[in-house]
Amino acid sequence: MAAAATPGPAPDPHGGPTPGGGAAPSARSLQGLSPELTARLPQLLEAMRSVGTGLELHNTLDRICETAARLADARYAALGVVDEDGKGLADFVYYGVDEATASLIGRLPDGQRGLLGALIHQPEPVLLADLTADPRSYGFPPHHPPMRSFLGVPVRVQEEIFGNLYLAEKRGGREFSVHDRDMVRVLATEAGIAIGNARLYDAAKQRERWIDGSVAVTTALLSGGDAEDALQVVAEQARRLSGSAAGIVSLPADEGGLEIVAVSSEHASGLLGAVVPPESRAVAELLDGKAVFVDDAATDPRLIIDLSRDYGPMMMLPLQSGGRVLGGLVTPRARGARPFTESERTLATQFASQAALALMMAEAQRDRERLAVYEDRDRIARDLHDLVIQRLFATGMMLESAQRRSVVPEVQDGVSKAVDELDVTIQEIRTAIFALQQGPAEAPSSLRTRMLREINMAAVPLGFTPSYRFTGPVDAVVGEMTGKNLIAALREALSNAFRHAAASRIEVVVDAGVTLPDGRQGVRLTVSDDGVGIPEGGRRSGLKNLKRRAQSLGGDSWHGPGIGEDGGGTTLVWQAAC
Repeated sequence: MAAAATPGPAPDPHGGPTPGGGAAPSARSLQGLSPELTARLPQLLEAMRSVGTGLELHNTLDRICETAARLADARYAALGVVDEDGKGLADFVYYGVDEATASLIGRLPDGQRGLLGALIHQPEPVLLADLTADPRSYGFPPHHPPMRSFLGVPVRVQEEIFGNLYLAEKRGGREFSVHDRDMVRVLATEAGIAIGNARLYDAAKQRERWIDGSVAVTTALLSGGDAEDALQVVAEQARRLSGSAAGIVSLPADEGGLEIVAVSSEHASGLLGAVVPPESRAVAELLDGKAVFVDDAATDPRLIIDLSRDYGPMMMLPLQSGGRVLGGLVTPRARGARPFTESERTLATQFASQAALALMMAEAQRDRERLAVYEDRDRIARDLHDLVIQRLFATGMMLESAQRRSVVPEVQDGVSKAVDELDVTIQEIRTAIFALQQGPAEAPSSLRTRMLREINMAAVPLGFTPSYRFTGPVDAVVGEMTGKNLIAALREALSNAFRHAAASRIEVVVDAGVTLPDGRQGVRLTVSDDGVGIPEGGRRSGLKNLKRRAQSLGGDSWHGPGIGEDGGGTTLVWQAAC
């Protein structure tokens, strides 16, 4: 401390750190202090020690405000963080105002006008006996506590203005002195170093979170699970990492534009299944591989979807890899929320690129699996045609020959029935062969026919054909979006029955004459089996996905006892608005 009071070089007029480390700038700032300041040096050093404790950025800002207020004996303190453009405040941390008063005051100052705005453009220390008499003072909003004495000091981080430290209303009705100003300037120097360290730590933690999120997305996409569940993981991770109100994944729609296929949001938004038309300039830019950053989604003319009016700042990032755009990732924040920083935009763009690469790898993996399935189908179809049907024909001819030689009427009748059963079996096998050889591009347009195709295709792995019944004008009243999801629900239910239920009987009922609880006309799919039922603690991601699909279309999904003995098995019900 004696060395600190020894005459030496004058302190930096701006109180900013100089290259060469954290302690040296602070030590030089303490040289040449007056006797009064020297007497208060222990208090100042304790304040500097307190400011340098911890690495969390927002906690550091809170600590700086509290420490500065105690050092200068001020009732109120605040630290305004200058935004990236240097035109206003991106954050405003305060001390001395209780939460109830802050709630009554309302919106925090933005630094666009008044004394706070003047300090942003002229970052020099300001000492005022009565800030209300200063011509730059804009006045206080309603419910703001009265303040007269004022001290403002800029805070620099590596020679750049980070913000301004404001102190107001020195206790006892006194004015802030020149000594208070000098001490707070020294504290601001240490605060700049602490903020710089906290910024580096915060940036490192933020990058770590985004990397962990990318790993989670890649794992989900390449795990071989349901593709829609994996896209839901992308939406959830993007929302969590960016601190947004929602995470939205969209893929190119058949009719053009982008269809929203996954949404993560605390509140049901009705976004799932919506199509953003190609006329939207934002969609055109996304499909062109360009990121779109929006300050206010409610007023931006590039967004023409009505649901965007609920949001404020928004990032719209292309999911592209290798020059190919697979879709878009959208992360909107609530109205009035702070805009995305450059660092957040960069990290989110990198996350979207990683997710797109994982999507392409997952797509290639599914293509290989699909090709293997098609090859297996072709082999099964050939075997059924060349071996099974031929043997059934031969067996039928042998039975007919035996029927002609028999003179017992009962035997003749029994053989005739067996031959008829063989004919029916041959027709069913031919239907299965046709279904096996039919590719996805050849899918018929009729909803009823598409559902029959799914049922017939399920007959091959099941070993029997599920019974089915259609009620009401299915093809006439069920819309395209509901129809697509109805097919997906049927496919999921039959797949579960084959893979998990060990069922010997399955009944499928499609009823297009249902009235939903809200009075709208709906369609209901019921798939019942006599299998083992759903085990306790078993995987339920497929059931959750079905429920999410139904709810997005104004319906619901649930399951209950099956059609086996004593309610054995499972009955799955899925319904949605037509």
